[in-house]
Amino acid sequence: MALESKSGLFTDEHGVARCAWCAATPAYRHYHDTEWGFAVTDDRRLFEKLCLEGFQAGLSWLTILNKREAFRRAFENFDAERVARFGDADVERLLQDTGIVRHRGKIASTINNARRALELADECGSLAAYAWRYELGPSSRPRRMTWAALQKMTSAPESVAMSKDLKRRGWSFVGPTTVYAFMQAMGLVNDHVEGCSVRAAATIAAEGITRRAAQ
Repeated sequence: MALESKSGLFTDEHGVARCAWCAATPAYRHYHDTEWGFAVTDDRRLFEKLCLEGFQAGLSWLTILNKREAFRRAFENFDAERVARFGDADVERLLQDTGIVRHRGKIASTINNARRALELADECGSLAAYAWRYELGPSSRPRRMTWAALQKMTSAPESVAMSKDLKRRGWSFVGPTTVYAFMQAMGLVNDHVEGCSVRAAATIAAEGITRRAAQ
């Protein structure tokens, strides 16, 4: 495996170039190749990602990724309608679940955000319809997504706007950096660096959603 720090790429034994951040483990590489940056319009997956990004605060994404199946079991596969019905007893139960991050504030936030997600879906038709309003435009992007540019991209005007609006609606653990990480993962922005073997496929996936929305 060859790491090219200046380009932000690493090349595996088969000559496939990927973003350098996923070099650490096979789990990261699989996530990078099949999920990160690919456009998502499924409300369950969008809600899950917003919740998991909240749980990640102060931790690494690899920690959350390794616990993701346990999180799914604990939170009813992130079905917002089911999670919205959780009460105090569920909070106490989840605080005993060693498979997840046992943080009372983040657990309570997930339950609260499930209720807010249902309200938002009622208003906007779906969580996806709401989220894709904030797809990043060209003016928020560097001309080329280089490694140096990516390291500076911790937020954008769109993530700031979405964060403010979600907070206004009563959501929690949705700061601009958290929201930007959500956007990166769910394909509202393509932050695969130039030269990454996945970048073109992620771009095509997002363009398909944009075209359908315009019809």
